[in-house]
Amino acid sequence: MIVPLARGPLHTRFGEFTEYLFYDGQSESIAIVKGEISAQDDVLCRVHSSCTSAHVFNGIECDCREQMSMAQEKIEKCGNGIIVWLDQDGKGNGRMAELLTARHRAEGVPQTEAYAQLGFRRDARSFDRAAEILRFFEVGSIALMSNNPEKASGLRDCGVSVSTTVNLAVVSDNPYLRKTYRDKIEHQNHSIVL
Repeated sequence: MIVPLARGPLHTRFGEFTEYLFYDGQSESIAIVKGEISAQDDVLCRVHSSCTSAHVFNGIECDCREQMSMAQEKIEKCGNGIIVWLDQDGKGNGRMAELLTARHRAEGVPQTEAYAQLGFRRDARSFDRAAEILRFFEVGSIALMSNNPEKASGLRDCGVSVSTTVNLAVVSDNPYLRKTYRDKIEHQNHSIVL
């Protein structure tokens, strides 16, 4: 069960949000909110997992940083929405798993397959905390900003009403990112429109 710990203003290059910090007894989760979302339907929502390589070190092998920026920009334009940040690096397997898969990925093994080869789950993420946070804000339904149908399904399994999904693919000539997208389309059933 999540417990709200604190909240405060968050000034971003995209606009003003309110940041909420939650704790579930094991880890912290964050929600940034813009405008009125309580009892609203089709609320723009991004459920975003941590990614140390992209968010902290500006890594270019994924689109995590860009997806966060795109989500904030879309919410700012819309005037309301929520981003739920979950501490789930490496698809929930942790930073160590992410680092251990680097050699496999360099040899052309898709990321989720590399996790499996090393004894990790292909995707160990859970969306229970995100669902609890959305219930805390009494959100009616969400327009999920994601290319991942399993994320939408996972949220629905947790009782979240997902009315639609919004594509967040980054158009880029970055070869690492293009390979990541190919792997996501071919091996993870992502619906990416480039």
